[in-house]
Amino acid sequence: MNTGLRGSLPLNALSRMNPTVRGLSVLYSSTLLSGLGWAMILPAIPVLASEFDVSLGFAAQTVTAFALGRFGGTPVAGIVVDRFGSRAGMIGGPALVGLAALGAVATPWFSILLVMQFVIGFGDVVWTMAREVAGIDLVRTNQRGRVLSGFHGMHTGGLAVGPLLGGVLTVAFSFRAVFVAFAVLAVAGMLLGAVAHRAKPSAGDVRAQASQTLSRFSLSIAARLRAIADLFKQIEPRFRPSYWAFVFATFAGFMFRLTVQNMLPLYADWKLGLSPVEVGVLFSISGGVVFAMILPAGFVIDKIGRKWATVPSTLLPGVAFMLIPFADTFLQLAVLVSILGVSNGLSLGSLATSTYDVVPAEARGRLQAARRTIAEVGGVGGPLFGGFLANAMNPGVPFLAYAPILIAAGLLLAFVARETLIKNPVPEASGVSST
Repeated sequence: MNTGLRGSLPLNALSRMNPTVRGLSVLYSSTLLSGLGWAMILPAIPVLASEFDVSLGFAAQTVTAFALGRFGGTPVAGIVVDRFGSRAGMIGGPALVGLAALGAVATPWFSILLVMQFVIGFGDVVWTMAREVAGIDLVRTNQRGRVLSGFHGMHTGGLAVGPLLGGVLTVAFSFRAVFVAFAVLAVAGMLLGAVAHRAKPSAGDVRAQASQTLSRFSLSIAARLRAIADLFKQIEPRFRPSYWAFVFATFAGFMFRLTVQNMLPLYADWKLGLSPVEVGVLFSISGGVVFAMILPAGFVIDKIGRKWATVPSTLLPGVAFMLIPFADTFLQLAVLVSILGVSNGLSLGSLATSTYDVVPAEARGRLQAARRTIAEVGGVGGPLFGGFLANAMNPGVPFLAYAPILIAAGLLLAFVARETLIKNPVPEASGVSST
């Protein structure tokens, strides 16, 4: 028996640690690619208006189409994860994204570009949920906050670099070069998905689950509503108001993020005359702040309390939205997008973690999908109504219109939602897979 220093580390401990480290590395890399690809499109939005001879408000509907795709894909993503496991989503999601990006390269019509954006959104949400559940399966309950904060931080790391790269590609070549680069990143995401941690379906034999999934398409609307209600009843009664507070806060969060993505380029172009590269720098500033918050946000979520992250993540954007229409210099906008970066750093990881705390393991994919499907209404409605307001008045008005919704969400999280962090938990059968 080897009693040396190396022998003091049990082999079985190494076998447990290495797959986790390896699995999270793959998932984080895939998350970075996803954020990088989508973010490259944002500085090109004002260019699309001139290239396709459409209004600025209509050009901004590229973000609406993306959000609609996410809205339509979220229930499918939940079913895929619960029925077939996460790897299917980590391969199929980026495959759809890559094909749609190539379609956007070739199209001469803006209407087809919008369709491709819809497909990109659909594939992106499948890809996102698959990564998230695979990560949850790899760690213990008291590590969820750091893992999900890491996902969010890596995604926003992509958002930090993507706009600058997209702005450079747009100026040096054309907006089509951005979609070519996006397709390349999606292919890399597929390859990572093929070697990712194989998270198991939540329950049941895959063939049986596939049969059940297909049978869902024949259900009546009433039966589907009953199924959703039954799913919600699986949450403990004391946590149901919290779940709905998380739903509304996610709705507000999706609305504010996608509004920033489509309205900030238009506002910067309309008010300050900034170039695509300068707009890319603004997004990179915000993304850099989020990336810097990966570790502190995870510490707050897991050690101090979920609400210490969720509440400021919705109240701060409300304040920033009230100030953005009055910003008339690059520096002022940079300060405000930095505040939005702080909010982003605290938001998705904390809300997702809080939701995983209150939903049962056997329905986590579908209940997360239900939360996000409702929230995607904000992602769709924010850019859509924002484009209308921008055309009717100016691109600063949507920020003022949406600020009260964000403040209301923060108040709900502060006074209705429960604190779901259990400090120093005893060993428990939480239902979270350790595979």
